[in-house]
Amino acid sequence: MNILFDEEQLRKLIANLNVLTGLPANILDPEGRDINLFRGHPPFCRMINDLPEGHERCVACDMCKIKHYSAEKGFQFYRCHVGVCEAIMPLYDKNHPLAYLAVGCYLDDSPMEEQWEYTRSQLDWWPGGPDELKEAFFQFRQCSQKEIQAYTETLEALSAYIQLKGMILATEQTDLQKLELYLDEHYMEKLSLASISQHLHIGRTKLCALAKELSGGQTLSELIAQRRISAAKRLLVQSSLPISAVAEQVGISDYNYFSKVFRSMTGTTPSAFRKQARGGTPHTV
Repeated sequence: MNILFDEEQLRKLIANLNVLTGLPANILDPEGRDINLFRGHPPFCRMINDLPEGHERCVACDMCKIKHYSAEKGFQFYRCHVGVCEAIMPLYDKNHPLAYLAVGCYLDDSPMEEQWEYTRSQLDWWPGGPDELKEAFFQFRQCSQKEIQAYTETLEALSAYIQLKGMILATEQTDLQKLELYLDEHYMEKLSLASISQHLHIGRTKLCALAKELSGGQTLSELIAQRRISAAKRLLVQSSLPISAVAEQVGISDYNYFSKVFRSMTGTTPSAFRKQARGGTPHTV
């Protein structure tokens, strides 16, 4: 399934919501990726996202909240990776989520100092120390439960309008799109030309041609390795997992082979990449 977004209409709708309520809203695709409709994020969020590690953490948080959506319907509320209040709800095509409507960032009506202390405890990775972000944190709007309930119920009704106007539509995927999505979702598994061909119902010769088209000339094996190393780079930055565990999580069980492939694609070793990405300083999460 391919998702088409009427970005102009959705961007206008989200901008109007922000004018009326002062709260940001946004649209995430079915995997939790931001489709970049909203630019007016609060100062705290801008500071977090301006740092590459912070942006990676925000992206991972968005994907995680989509994966673990468990509400029966409507919005599910949570605090993000730095403790700021947010909420999401799926926008359905029949029984399948086409996208997710995200609301945030704001603070609830509990004491702001208590909320800051929790957020501060989540920011031990911030290079200059968490207190650099305190002033920006206290610029968040604080909302009562009644206000948030009214806002989210309005957005739930608005989701029907989005569907009625066809702002988000599903179309059939091309074979190229099927391959790209399959690799994005299964790169960490044991993959072969035969297994991918069987799963996607695409002949092996065509799969090889699609891989070259998707990658600009790479073989399918090279394309899979590229996906794995990209995921490994994120894990090396975001986590304190041993490098052998990072290799396992991206689908390469042989540590020495992982190091060899990583170096061939990045020009450096996994440990050197981790150290450089963190500014040469110890990192905790």
